Amino acid sequence: MEHIHHHGAFHYNEAQRRDIQNPEEILTTIGLQEGMVFMDIGCNDGFFALPAAKIVGSTGKVYGVDIDKESIKRLQEKAQSAGLKNIHTEIKEAEATIFCQGCADIIFYGTVLHDFRDPLKVLRNARAMLSPHGKLVNLDWKKIQTEMGPPLSIRISEKETTILMEKAGLKVVEIKNLSENFYLVTASRM
Repeated sequence: MEHIHHHGAFHYNEAQRRDIQNPEEILTTIGLQEGMVFMDIGCNDGFFALPAAKIVGSTGKVYGVDIDKESIKRLQEKAQSAGLKNIHTEIKEAEATIFCQGCADIIFYGTVLHDFRDPLKVLRNARAMLSPHGKLVNLDWKKIQTEMGPPLSIRISEKETTILMEKAGLKVVEIKNLSENFYLVTASRM
């Protein structure tokens, strides 16, 4: 079954997205530092993966996966023009992605958890990739009506996210109100 991108209905460019989400600020808030291994699941064209690659530096590594070939191609082109050599990308379903066992410091979902065919499988894969001290972070749309964003019917609330994470063997350690439209849920291995 193919992954469905609902974002096409409300596409916005990077400048518009930066008005509502500052990737560098969000990545710093979640604790991303030099030398870390960061995974961006459903990375699109690198809105979070590219600034993450700059933060983790040459001693760190960024993994990005998306099923959209054109998005990955744009990410690779942006990385090359920025001289970033620490990004590994794959064109693949998140449900079929395990980059490594126990190596990730941070696994990140940037407003994509609702897009996956099987979010529970995706979170179980994340648990396998998390290092013992690693954390999983889901940035998502609140389940409220907003002018932009995915349809309310497919949004996943903080409570639903918590239930999914716990079913996947993760322990929610923080639920944070990021703005009027977004929340952050942080989890670790149990």
